[in-house]
Amino acid sequence: MGPVADISLAVFMFPMLFILVFAGIPVALSLITTAFFFGLFEFGMNLPTQFHSRMYDVSSNFILAAIPLFVFMGAMLERAGIAAKLFEAIKIWFGGFRGGLGITTIIMCGIFAASSGVVGAVEIVVGLMAIPAMMKAKYSKDLAAGTVCAGGSLGTTIPPSVVIIVYASITEMSVGDLFAGIVIPAGIIVALFLIYIVGRCILQPSAGPGLDPAELQYSLGEKLWLALTALFPAALLVLCVLGSIFAGIAAPTEAAAVGAVGAVILSIAYRQFNWKVLVEALTQTVKITSMVMLIVIGGIFFASVFIVHGGDDLVSRVVEGNNLGPIQIIIVFLIVVFILGFVLDWISVLIIVLPISDPIIRAAEIDPLWFGVMVCIILQTSYLTPPMAPSIFYLRSIAPRDITYIDMYKGVAPFVVAQMITLALVAMYPSMATWLPSILFGF
Repeated sequence: MGPVADISLAVFMFPMLFILVFAGIPVALSLITTAFFFGLFEFGMNLPTQFHSRMYDVSSNFILAAIPLFVFMGAMLERAGIAAKLFEAIKIWFGGFRGGLGITTIIMCGIFAASSGVVGAVEIVVGLMAIPAMMKAKYSKDLAAGTVCAGGSLGTTIPPSVVIIVYASITEMSVGDLFAGIVIPAGIIVALFLIYIVGRCILQPSAGPGLDPAELQYSLGEKLWLALTALFPAALLVLCVLGSIFAGIAAPTEAAAVGAVGAVILSIAYRQFNWKVLVEALTQTVKITSMVMLIVIGGIFFASVFIVHGGDDLVSRVVEGNNLGPIQIIIVFLIVVFILGFVLDWISVLIIVLPISDPIIRAAEIDPLWFGVMVCIILQTSYLTPPMAPSIFYLRSIAPRDITYIDMYKGVAPFVVAQMITLALVAMYPSMATWLPSILFGF
């Protein structure tokens, strides 16, 4: 085929993909179908061989092996009831303050995100505990909904985020560098979330009243004991997993294995371990990992065929033809990620965009770590942003019917602003993303 024909085929790939997605076909199957249809024009009957080669590359990727281990770690902590113990331990310290349950929810989401790394799982697990508690305490519906959605979004940025693991595998970057680079921005996001919750509840006490003191009748000794037995072990497990990566002692996959074993040990120590818990945790791990890997494979197929048809050259010519500078290039790709995040899940967005953007970013001498951190933040923002915000659909599956979509949309808006503030700070001060990796790894 001639270059013009190739380019025209690449142009038509995205419209076909969106038509299939909006027709209700699962994203993974939409990606594979589009890739198969357009791949036939280039490879003909040799297409299965080409796809088999790409599948082998994915299945033999050592970095991606960390995903099922981190998922199992989080699933084990949830199924063994450790998440519920954590929620109670944090609630007795903060529940008495205005907005205390909101603070508890964000802290709990942060801890659980650091122990599972799975977007969606964090929101559902914590939401099942937090929503009934906040509704019982007569929290504003929009504040309750927004807090749970925002807390669930932390699974995008807080290590060991599966988002970051997939990002590193596609761009061949160090997972440790990306983990370290996102720590400070993620901390700022959490801080801004908490500031908003506390500030609103001070200005509008009825939005987030403190719990009845009768519900928090614990002595200081009992509070410390709960913290020691519920909060400390889980926090220590997360610290060991991430600390071993940051210290260069273990690779992410090795650290994930340690975390998985540690979660089993914790469930045994809490006397929650049994055959049923293990089977449920393994089942959840297989389901989530299969979903992630199927989308990864579909995305790899789609990106490969898009590139073969000259799609990457087309994007490069658009960038060069408009004489875009580094800042403009960054803005264009962040906008693309943000818009795609409206209609596609994060895995599809990464796998479609990164094979195209990464060479251009590096050619423009833009720090790939800095850019990667901003992409993760913008993905977290799109996770909350209507009309296709995944966080709202996750919440809808567990929230009572009297919490409406309007409540959810109103609730997430301030948290989206907090994320955009963080993005602006990272954009203006790249050292927020690069300083910690340079200290830890000499990046």
